[in-house]
Amino acid sequence: MKKSMVYTKTGDAGMTSLVGGARVSKTHERLEAYGTVDELNSFVGLLLTYLNDERDVAFLQRVQNTLFVVGSYLATDQEQKALRARSVVTAAMVEAVEQEIDRIDDELPPLRLFVLPGGSRAAAVCHVCRTVCRRAERRILSLAETVEIAPELLSYMNRLSDYFFVFSRKVNQNEKKEEIFWDNSGI
Repeated sequence: MKKSMVYTKTGDAGMTSLVGGARVSKTHERLEAYGTVDELNSFVGLLLTYLNDERDVAFLQRVQNTLFVVGSYLATDQEQKALRARSVVTAAMVEAVEQEIDRIDDELPPLRLFVLPGGSRAAAVCHVCRTVCRRAERRILSLAETVEIAPELLSYMNRLSDYFFVFSRKVNQNEKKEEIFWDNSGI
């Protein structure tokens, strides 16, 4: 069996192909969008190395797979190629994140102050995931100014950043780490 080629040399001059074959600059807003989603997925992989709870691990692995769906959607130039069914973010995917947020939030004390990123290492990585997710969302919204983006995809990314926030609180609670609250008294 022949080994697949990791390098193709077709991007050496700063251009790459979208799904559908269109060649664009590697600095194109579409690549910024799905590249940031890929970065988020990498941080989710890092977060997983800190977790032991099977339910949390299973949910985050589902998130990773859905982020591949998001990336595939964003990498498809729909003017050149029809979107594949496996590249569609569905309302059910959004609902799954909402249900997980609600499940976790029900276990947490009410929040009365702004939380600073930190606590345990896993909670800190949750905050990194949250902020990278917000950046990915901004990149996708920027792309949405020039091409149509499915509302479910936008909702998914928005809910996902909320998930990472509540999950960071859960992680700190489980690890018996105090949340760090914003103290603006000495500013």
